[in-house]
Amino acid sequence: MVVFKGSSITKQRYIDSLRLTYELLNKARRQGLMSLESDVEEPDKSPIFSKDAEFLKNHHVSDFFCDSMRMAISGVEAFELDQLMDLDLEVQHHEATQPITSLSTMADSLPGLGIVAAVLGVVITMGALGGPPEEIGHKVAAALVGTFLGILLCYGLVGPIAANMSKAADEERAYLNVLKVLIISFLKGTAPIMAVEAARRAIPGHVRPTFTELEQACRGGGNAAAATPEEPPATDAAAAGG
Repeated sequence: MVVFKGSSITKQRYIDSLRLTYELLNKARRQGLMSLESDVEEPDKSPIFSKDAEFLKNHHVSDFFCDSMRMAISGVEAFELDQLMDLDLEVQHHEATQPITSLSTMADSLPGLGIVAAVLGVVITMGALGGPPEEIGHKVAAALVGTFLGILLCYGLVGPIAANMSKAADEERAYLNVLKVLIISFLKGTAPIMAVEAARRAIPGHVRPTFTELEQACRGGGNAAAATPEEPPATDAAAAGG
C-alpha cells in the first residue's frame, strides 16, 4: 500500500528523527554511552523514543538504530561499526529489491503474453474465414484485446508499481544511511550538534532541511538540548544577536 500512499520519508520526518537522535546523543555526551542502554534495549519504554512514534513504528529503522547504538555501547570502535552498518544496509536493501525484481520480470513478460494472445486470436480468425463478416470481426477484436491488456498491465499498472517500490526502497536506504553518518560522526568524537549537521549533509537534496531549520528544531526540542554547553553554533548565534 505504500506505493499508492506516497513516501513517508519527508523533510519533516528527517527533522523529527534528527531531533530525536540529537537528544539521545546529548544524553550520551553528558552521562556517557552506558546511559543509553535502557533506551536502546527497550525503545518502546524510553521517554526519549516515545516522543517520536513514527520512528518506533518503522521497525527497520528503529532496529537498525538501536542495534547500532547497542554495539557502540558494547565498545565496538567507529571503524568496525561503520563496516557492520554498511553490511546491514546492503542486506536490507537486497531484501527490499527481491519483490521489485519479481514485479519487474512480470511486467516485462506481459507484452509477450499479449503478443501470444494476438497470435492465437489470428489463428482462430483464420479458421473462421469464409464465415459471416461479423464473426470474423469479433475474433479479430478478441485478438487485439489480448494485446491491449498485455501492454496496459505492463506499462500502466505492474511496471509503475515496481518503479514506486524501487523508489521507496532507495529512500529508506538513504534514510538509514543518514542515521549511520550520525552515529559514526558522534563516535569519532564530534559534538552532537555537529554530528546532526554531518547527517543533514547526507540527506537527499529534495527533502534536506536547511541548517537553520534543523538547528531550531534541535535547540527547541527541550531544555536539555538548549542548555548544552559544547555547541559552538549557539554561541555564535548569541554573539550575532548581541
